[in-house]
Amino acid sequence: MIKLTNYIVAVLLCLIVTQANAQDSLEISGKQAELARFESYKKQVEQNEKDALKIEIEGINDKLDSGAITNEEADKLKQEAAEKRALNIKNKVAIIDNQMAIIERDDNWEENTISENRIAITIGGGEKELLGIKGKRTPPKYDIRTTNQLLVAAGFNNAIIEGQSFNSSPYENLGSGFIELGWNWQTRLAKNSNFARIKYGFSFQWNKLNLKEDQFFVQNGDVTSIEKSPVELKKSEFRTTNLVFPVYFEFGPSNKVEKKRTVRYQTWDKFKFGIGGFGGIRLQTQQKLKYKEDGDRVKQKTRRSYNTSPFVYGVGAYVGVGDFALYAKYDLNPLFKNQDVKQNNISLGIRMDFD
Repeated sequence: MIKLTNYIVAVLLCLIVTQANAQDSLEISGKQAELARFESYKKQVEQNEKDALKIEIEGINDKLDSGAITNEEADKLKQEAAEKRALNIKNKVAIIDNQMAIIERDDNWEENTISENRIAITIGGGEKELLGIKGKRTPPKYDIRTTNQLLVAAGFNNAIIEGQSFNSSPYENLGSGFIELGWNWQTRLAKNSNFARIKYGFSFQWNKLNLKEDQFFVQNGDVTSIEKSPVELKKSEFRTTNLVFPVYFEFGPSNKVEKKRTVRYQTWDKFKFGIGGFGGIRLQTQQKLKYKEDGDRVKQKTRRSYNTSPFVYGVGAYVGVGDFALYAKYDLNPLFKNQDVKQNNISLGIRMDFD
C-alpha cells in the first residue's frame, strides 16, 4: 500500500509540473512573445546563410587546389556566392519584417488564433535543404467548458468524540493538523452561464492527531484504546493517509470575456461557495512516538491498522474569493471501527484551487 501511495503521489507531481509548465507558457505568450520569436528567426537566417556560404567557398577552394579553375575564376565565384548569400539574407529578413509589421498593426491579433497562418523559410544551396523553419498555429477552442485545477489545503485537525467536548478531547487543538493535495476538474453546468459548476477529481488527505499528556494508542485485537505512557513523551502523533475522490458543487459569479474567436469565464477575484463530499480508502495508518530512554533520544514509528475504518467518506464545504477559501470537512465514517466510543475526524483550514 505504501508503494501504491508513492506511485500515485509521483503521478500527481507530474501533473503539477505539467500545470506549472502550462502556466509558464501562458506567461510568455502574446504579441510581444511572438515578435521576439520572429527576431530569433532573423538571427537564424543570417547564421545559416553564412554557414552555407562557408560550404560553397570550401567547394571553390577544392576546385582551385585540384587545378580545375584558376585563381581569377575562384575569386569571381567567391564574390558571386557572397553576393547571392547577402541578397538571400536581405530578402528573407524582409519577409519576416513584413510579417512582424502586420502583427504590430493588428490590434485584434491573438497568438494561436489563426489556424492557416504559416511561415516557411528554407535555407540551402542547390537542391539540398540545410534548414527549414516552419510555424503552424492551432486555433484555440472557442469555449472551454471543463478546466482543471491544483488543490492545496491545510489547517487544523481534531475529532468529535461521542460524549466529550473539545476541551476534554485527548488531542491537541493547535498541534493537530491536516494537509490535502489533489487535482480537480471543474465543469460548468449551464451552457451559457458559469454561476453553477461541478468540481471533481482525486486528492490525498493526511490527517494528524497529536495526543496530550503522554498518551498514545494501543491496539489489542479488535479494540484500540488510549493509554498513559510509562515515560514522558516528547511527541505522540497519530496519522492517517487517505486517497479520496471528492465531488463539490460550486456557486459564484464570474466575468464573461468574449473575444472574436474565444469566450472565457474568469473567477480570479470573485466570491465562491462550494458544498459536497468525498469518498475513498485508507492507505496507511501510523503512530509516531518520541521520548528519552536512559538519556538516549528514541523515535518509534509503528504502521498497523489500529482498527481504523478502511473506507472513508464525508462532507465538506468552503467559502472564499478567487483561488482562496475557508475550508471545512467532516468524516462521516468513524475513525475507529467497532469501538464503544465513536470518533469522527473534523478539519478546518485554508483551501487553494490554482487554475
